[in-house]
Amino acid sequence: MNGQTPPDLQSLYAKAFEEFGAVALWNKRRLVNPTRGDALVVARALRTYGPLDARKLAEAIEAVCHAAV
Repeated sequence: MNGQTPPDLQSLYAKAFEEFGAVALWNKRRLVNPTRGDALVVARALRTYGPLDARKLAEAIEAVCHAAV
């Protein structure tokens, strides 16, 4: 993958910040070109600090990350 973020992951990452930034990602900085590792950090924060909808988004991010490996 050459360190590039798959388009689906890019949109999920952006959605996480748009929908749950203030609630679950208050201590994270949104990156322009996140890696899979960056997205997994966001997914963990969504699971830890977010509501149920955030957990579903975290699962989607993790599925894309693991499929890309």
